[in-house]
Amino acid sequence: MNNLLNKMERKIGRYAIPNLILWLLAGYAIGFTLVYVNPEIFAFMTLEPYYILKGQIWRLITWVLVPPDTGVLFIVIMMLFYYQLGQSLERTWGTFRFNVYIFGGIIFTVIGAFLWYIISYAIYGAPTVGMGIYFTTYYINMAIFLAFAVCYPEMQVLLYFIIPIKMKWLAGVYVVMLVFSMIQEGWAGRVAIVMSLLNFFVFYFSTRDFRRISPKEIHRRQTFKSQMRQSAPRAGVTKHKCAICGRTELDDPNLEFRFCSKCEGNYEYCQDHLFTHQHVYRS
Repeated sequence: MNNLLNKMERKIGRYAIPNLILWLLAGYAIGFTLVYVNPEIFAFMTLEPYYILKGQIWRLITWVLVPPDTGVLFIVIMMLFYYQLGQSLERTWGTFRFNVYIFGGIIFTVIGAFLWYIISYAIYGAPTVGMGIYFTTYYINMAIFLAFAVCYPEMQVLLYFIIPIKMKWLAGVYVVMLVFSMIQEGWAGRVAIVMSLLNFFVFYFSTRDFRRISPKEIHRRQTFKSQMRQSAPRAGVTKHKCAICGRTELDDPNLEFRFCSKCEGNYEYCQDHLFTHQHVYRS
């Protein structure tokens, strides 16, 4: 997957949209204003395959403008929060990969809506209307949050601006919520959840190095740690430093560091950024 993205980035990377998260949040602001001024317009903005096939093709775009909530305070907090997450992910992955992640979630959601429309038509023998309440950007936003939690699991945020909590634990709470949603929702809701988060599943499994759990690799790591303890550097001096986050072995003794064979130059990365960083090319 990484090789494919590298090839695509070299060919079409120049067309990537910088600050994409800002454009998405601006779309939320437009959608919120339209719904606030005229609540009836909401019915003409949702992702409804039935009406799209009848000629209302603008729904392929307008559903992205519909915010996941209509509360003013919630919208403001959500936009500030996701702006920070989106900016951080774009800096970590690069503009092109962040574009692929966001547009992938949007495309998968549209495909999921039409897929369920076809399946439900085959089951019930009649077109299904009202699917727009399930196929929204809510789970696309969650995919952004989960991707950030995978990249920065140890980062702390203030829950309700008061309670400090690490991203990995907050992500665990979100995963539990997703499981309950999968149980409680009907099949339309389940298809919407899976398809909206499909980009995250692709990202997660394509960036995991499953060789790390092999017996040979476990033995190699144990030997490496033993050697590191025997030749531990004096306080204040580090042997390893991640080129992305700047963490060293002094920050976390369990961190592992590797040099990237594809980057031109001596760039070393920690285990969280080895497979997610943007390769450095001199030319």
